[in-house]
Amino acid sequence: MPGQAPEQKGQPGIESRPGIFGAAFFALCPRCGAKGLFKGLTAFAPRCTSCGLDYSSFNVGDGPAAFLTMVIGALVLGFGLWVQLTFDLPLWLLLVLLAPIIAGATIWGLRVSKAALLAAEFQRGAAEASGKDIKPE
Repeated sequence: MPGQAPEQKGQPGIESRPGIFGAAFFALCPRCGAKGLFKGLTAFAPRCTSCGLDYSSFNVGDGPAAFLTMVIGALVLGFGLWVQLTFDLPLWLLLVLLAPIIAGATIWGLRVSKAALLAAEFQRGAAEASGKDIKPE
């Protein structure tokens, strides 16, 4: 009806699409800004419940997992060596302290990096190359 505001989709208070960092850190849909990008700890939901964007059409892949394994491993190794040399803890206590740090950092890092890659693909309109993308000479 004329004079009525259109029904707002997504998260209240967000008028435009979230940026890559907003979508990544808050797990927002890159199209409408609604919460609910993930259905589990690191698995994407099939689609946005607000605007219907199909998340399965994006190819995030396993790049974030390989990168995070190296980065988090190096950081935790450095931290573990510092703790061991500073406090001289028994090995079992060091493992008990570092295991939750490794698990938490990996899960958080996977969520953020996968969401950032999905948002970047959406914003840039990235798609798999096909035969029509090849220019004949």
